[in-house]
This record gives sequence, structure tokens and C-alpha cells, in this order.
Amino acid sequence: MKRRTFLQQTSLAAAALALPQSVKAFVPAIKNKVRLGFIATGFRGQTHIEEMLKRSDVEIIALADPDPRMINDALKLIEKAGWPQPAVYQNGPTDYLNLLERADIDAVFVSSPWEWHLPHGIAAMKAGKIVGMEVGGAMNLADCWEYVNTSERTQVPIMPLENVCYRRDVMAIFNMVKQGLFGEIVHAQGGYEHDLRGVLFNDGQSAYNSGVEFGKKGYSEAAWRTNHYLNRNGELYPTHGLGPVATMLDLNRGNRLLRLSSFSSKAKGLHQYIVNHPKGGPMHPNANLVFEQGDVVTTQLQCANGETIILTHDTSLQRPYNLGFRVQGTKGIWQDFGWGDPEQGHIYFEDSMKHSHRWDNTQKWLEQYDHPLWKVNAQAAESSGHGGMDYFVDNAFIECIKQNKPFPLDVYDLATWYAITPLSELSIKQNGAPQDIPDFTRGSFKNRQPIFGKDGEY
Repeated sequence: MKRRTFLQQTSLAAAALALPQSVKAFVPAIKNKVRLGFIATGFRGQTHIEEMLKRSDVEIIALADPDPRMINDALKLIEKAGWPQPAVYQNGPTDYLNLLERADIDAVFVSSPWEWHLPHGIAAMKAGKIVGMEVGGAMNLADCWEYVNTSERTQVPIMPLENVCYRRDVMAIFNMVKQGLFGEIVHAQGGYEHDLRGVLFNDGQSAYNSGVEFGKKGYSEAAWRTNHYLNRNGELYPTHGLGPVATMLDLNRGNRLLRLSSFSSKAKGLHQYIVNHPKGGPMHPNANLVFEQGDVVTTQLQCANGETIILTHDTSLQRPYNLGFRVQGTKGIWQDFGWGDPEQGHIYFEDSMKHSHRWDNTQKWLEQYDHPLWKVNAQAAESSGHGGMDYFVDNAFIECIKQNKPFPLDVYDLATWYAITPLSELSIKQNGAPQDIPDFTRGSFKNRQPIFGKDGEY
């Protein structure tokens, strides 16, 4: 599937925006229970359903997904928990619009493939449904403005569900940054450094590490995500790396991103995976494909307050998992090298370590400066996905709706983070030429106050 075919097929998603739909004014109110709809019930959508099934302050009203296997799996989770069966909308890719017509839904979780985020999110806001949006990158820059303009026009909020912002070690470092231990922050790094080859390809039946098929022959993420690697080249998944450091640097709240420049390595990893896989080989049809996505994409960003950020997208080669965080200031520096365990990092504070020029292990520091949010809620998050992060991001979404409070991460963050993808694609096409990043707040970033991580509530 080449780029033209890919764009033709995904144009169905954009066409959904033109379908007639009612527009309901969003009237905020404090609620005892939040009535929920779920648009897309794949594995990520099911994770959100599982989180909601632990709560007594929500109701699951309806599900929408054209994939019967995913719908059935979601229904089994709900039935097993002893909850009432929700309404189901699975009659084609636009049946979610009928879910949005319901008057008994307050908010929706959107966990769809990236190319569907825009139509799903825009239609939901127009229908007056608060949106929790799974993360990714935008298809183009205009999409980012569409999110902002629609949210401002309808006054319906949307929250990007970036769970890594809530990783325990990240929040401890955030706590240390805000207490001034690192001094004035000068530079930060993050990324998505995760071997996804067994996610991007499978046998069409089992989601992980089972074959070399994708697209129409693939299952779960391999059915849609791999096509982006075939047809695009850029920072495809910026939010895991950018979101956490954005909260530390107060981006869109006293600071903002100005411009970026991106470079891509050659693309070899996915081809080698196909050739070397027992179900692939050099004669497999997919071994003849040319993947556009470089194995390692590096993006440098400049901030209005003078900091720089480096993002790394590295998902097509063999490697252990690591998001590559680094926070560096005038008084200290932190680097992580694992998957978030407290001892998986280096830290150095020049004054307290008496200019030793030797790294200290992070564990005692992270335990000492554990964020209040984790101190209060660690037990509640114990059984949640991604080391507890899923509890915190979903809890923030629900609690803010119940209490009629602004989301800690909002539409301006979503638009800014999503914009990295199309701008990085353009920069790579132009041999690394800098690309200006729009101010989606239209200047209000100067007076907006930070919300994320301010207390131990959400």
C-alpha cells in the first residue's frame, strides 16, 4: 500500500466530519456519576474500560467499534464485572455518530487509530461530549487547529490521555524540578525508544510477535499502525517523550515551543525483521516493500524561555525499552535508562555531591521526593496498567469532569504535541529545515498558570 492508496483509504475518516450531526451546547455541572461512551474498543480502549470498571462513580452507557472481535472482547469484560450491558454501535465505521446522538452520555474515551482521532474527537465535541483522547500525532497541521477551534467554539473540553506524564519516577523528578533542586532548567530529552517490530507485524490472529503481516492481513495495531511506517517519515509518536518534560518546562503555561528541526536515519529494521522472521523470509511479499519511516528520527525543539528539547523516535530496531529522559539544569542533571524503576537512572547535584563528578543512583532521591499524587494513590494504582500510570490519567479525566475543573492537560497541549508529527515530516523532507510551531493558545500562554501536578488530588 503506497501513500496515495493509504490517503485514499483514510479519507473515509475525514469524510465523516461532513456528515450531519446535532450540535449540543456543553453545560458543565458537578456530577456524582459520569456517563461514558467508548469510541474504539481495541486493546487500548479495553484498558480504559477495565479502569472504569473499578470505579463506582461512572456508568458505561455505549460502545462503538466496527470490529466485532473487539466489541465482543469489551462486552466480556463488562459482563465479567457484573455491570449492565451497554448499547453497541458496530454498523460500519461511522456508526459512532449514533452513539454521540445519545442524550445520556457525558463523556467519551477515544482510543481509535491515529487517522480517526480527528473525526472522532471533533464529532464528539460538536455533540457536546467531553473527550478523553488517546495520544499519537496529527495527520497534518490543520488538524491541530481544528481541535483548538472546535473546543473553543463549543466550549467542550478535551484531554490528551498521555499516561507517561504520571510515571512515578517522572513525577518525582517533576517534584524536584518544581522545588528548584535542578536550578534553572536548560535542556531536556525524551522519546519513544521501544522495539515495536512484534507489534507492527503479526499473523492476523494474535497481536504480538506472531508473524510478518500487516494492513488488511494484520490484527490490532498491525492492521493500521504499520501503514504509517510504510508511507510516512517523521516523529510519529511524540507525546510519550514530550508530555512529561512539557509539564516540567511549563509549556503553554508561561512558556511555549517555538520551532523544531528533524532528521531521519535510513530505514533497515523492519525489512530485516521480515527477512529474518520464521514466517517471513527474503521471498515473502512484504520483504519487497520500501518503508519510508527511518529507524531513528531525532527532533530538536527550541522553547520561548530558552530551553532546548531533543525527542527520539526509535521503534524499528532491536533494543530494550527506554524513553530516554534527561532533565538538565544549572544545579543538577537526571537521566533514566530503563522502564521507570526507581534504581534505573543516574542523578547528579554538584553542590550536595561536593563536585565529585560521579553519578548517584536515583532510588533514594526518587523515594525522598515521591510526588504527593503517588503517595496518596499508590495503592489504588497498584493493579492498573503501565505500572499504575493508567490509573492516574483516567482518574484525572473523571475527577475533573465530576468537579467541573479544568483538565491538567488540555486542548492546547494536545494540539501542540500532535503538531510535532507533521512538522517533523516536513522538516525531514526539507533536509532538516527548521519549522515554526504555532502558538495554539494565541498568546494566552503568557498568563496561563500550570495545573498539572499541583497537589495530590489528580
